[in-house]
Amino acid sequence: MARNRAEGGAYSQYSGILLAREFVNQRRSGTRRAIMADSHVTMAQQRCQEKTPVQILHEHGIKIGRAPVYELIQSDGDTHQPCFMLTVTIGEITCKGRGSTKKAAKHEAAEAALKLLKRDTQPNDQRDGFSPEAGDTSNPVGVLQELAMHRVWCLPEYVVCMETGPDHMKEFSVACRLEGLEESGTGSSKKLARRAAAERMLGKLQSLSGSTEITWSPPSRVYVESLRQATGEKISLLRRTPLSLPNTDYIQMLLEISLELGFQVTYIDIDELTVNGQYQCLVELSTRPVTVCHGTGMTSSNAHNTAAHNALQYIKMVASKL
Repeated sequence: MARNRAEGGAYSQYSGILLAREFVNQRRSGTRRAIMADSHVTMAQQRCQEKTPVQILHEHGIKIGRAPVYELIQSDGDTHQPCFMLTVTIGEITCKGRGSTKKAAKHEAAEAALKLLKRDTQPNDQRDGFSPEAGDTSNPVGVLQELAMHRVWCLPEYVVCMETGPDHMKEFSVACRLEGLEESGTGSSKKLARRAAAERMLGKLQSLSGSTEITWSPPSRVYVESLRQATGEKISLLRRTPLSLPNTDYIQMLLEISLELGFQVTYIDIDELTVNGQYQCLVELSTRPVTVCHGTGMTSSNAHNTAAHNALQYIKMVASKL
């Protein structure tokens, strides 16, 4: 009897140990499942956070049945410092991006499109005008950048025009160019001069709009391909006029062509002389894609005339193609 009771007690104790072990194992298994579940959630969140603007825009395009389309519209700059500009079109939206690589430009364009898509979903969005918020006025460069992205304009360009003064008391002059407009600003650093130029550009845009809300729009872009179908008087005359006549005012001729076709002409002087000691300049046509031609001459005026001549040769070549 005593032996049976002892064996029964031992069995009960052994059964209790088994039950305890099973309980612990279940708890551990549940903990492992919980940890694994949390791990999967964390990994999913990380994957979501690691997605690039291009990936996010692509997923959005799949959802709405309109895949984004990217197009390289400009490639310039030096070999060691190239500059690319791309556009992305998704539905009714087209945005631009610029970068030192095609990938960087693509990401910037996708990011601009995402911002625009997000703004389009807001019910109280006023798309006809753009009013900088009071808190944004401390960063005019950012406000101007956002305005350009919002309107699908070319991004603002900043060029250092002048640097004067001793090292401990420098003063910089920076020009801000945006859709054919130009304003300059000065400051004790390039950053401050850039901000001053952007602030003056915003003021100019408000002045052209007639209010603090920016409603001004630049002239519509002229596609280079459309020059083939152009039938105006000046472009027709250019097709049949040789561009080798001496003492021709090509600057005036280019101006007349631009007024007829509806694009703007901007001359940009280059401070550095050529190896032969000649002046240099660039002429930029606000076509799509943007057209830039180079010119040199014994004087600044001669350089402008040569640049205009080269631009006219390009226009004539494109306009004469069948």
